[in-house]
Amino acid sequence: MIVAYGFANLLQSVAAARTTVHHTFDPGLLLRLASHRTYLVGLFCQVTGFVLAFLARRDLPLFLVQASVAAGLGVTAVLGVLVLKWRLPAAEVALLALLFGGITALVLAAQPAPSRQLGPAALIGLAAALGVIAIAGFFAARLHGAPGSVALGSLAGMAFSAAAVAARPLASADSVEAFVRNPLLYLLIAHSVVGQLLLGLAMQRGSTTAAVAAMDAAGAVPAAVIGLLLLNDRIWPGREWLAAVGFLVTLASVVGLTRYAEPQHHHAVARERERLMIGAGAAADRPAVRTPRATGPRQPAQAASTGLRRRTTRS
Repeated sequence: MIVAYGFANLLQSVAAARTTVHHTFDPGLLLRLASHRTYLVGLFCQVTGFVLAFLARRDLPLFLVQASVAAGLGVTAVLGVLVLKWRLPAAEVALLALLFGGITALVLAAQPAPSRQLGPAALIGLAAALGVIAIAGFFAARLHGAPGSVALGSLAGMAFSAAAVAARPLASADSVEAFVRNPLLYLLIAHSVVGQLLLGLAMQRGSTTAAVAAMDAAGAVPAAVIGLLLLNDRIWPGREWLAAVGFLVTLASVVGLTRYAEPQHHHAVARERERLMIGAGAAADRPAVRTPRATGPRQPAQAASTGLRRRTTRS
């Protein structure tokens, strides 16, 4: 699951950087992103991670699963080193070690248990949250730069957090019929689609650091709290401090890793854009090289097309 989300983060951010920036809450952005093969591969990785996370939520508390989803950024950093030749400074190595330690602490603190089912009031709350997030995203899409990345990334995290809350009791369905008829399934799908759109808009605003950090914080914290209060998430007795420390260390490590990964990611995208522009410029220059060779009858046409009159000489 962590590896799948790590691949998804890297590939989708690259595809979002190559797509025309949208300043409106336009679902058509998902279709434009889908035209990039890189995005489709990243989306496949994200769906794979989502399925694995969904199965994990059947018995594991949300504070562990959501922190593991956020930890996928550590895999993104390692992939950047191996594939895109990013540098791996000592501080980033330390952050990766802290990330591994935080996840280990959460694994040791989490007590597996089936979820408690949500009542009608909780279903209404999830539906209302979907409308609030969508309306807020409509206005946040007009923001530019880092503020837009933070606002849209936070809203994306809230949408994914609501999807995680819906997935925890849904994963305990005892039959396919009960699974399909459960309204949580459709709330899960709706929140996931809105979150995906908001994440794409956030990554286009130029600050992957702000987008990912805001998304991870807004996605992990509310789900963890709701899971402990409403969904029967449990911590082994006497290990509450270990869960708290592990959760905070994991989120802090993820935020730190985004600060190192963003400049290197932007440089990699800039190099590829420069390569494409140079190739396009060379193709555009080739016809221009042949035009001076035209002599004789074509010269008056050239003069007429430029609006200039040829100077005449007397012999």
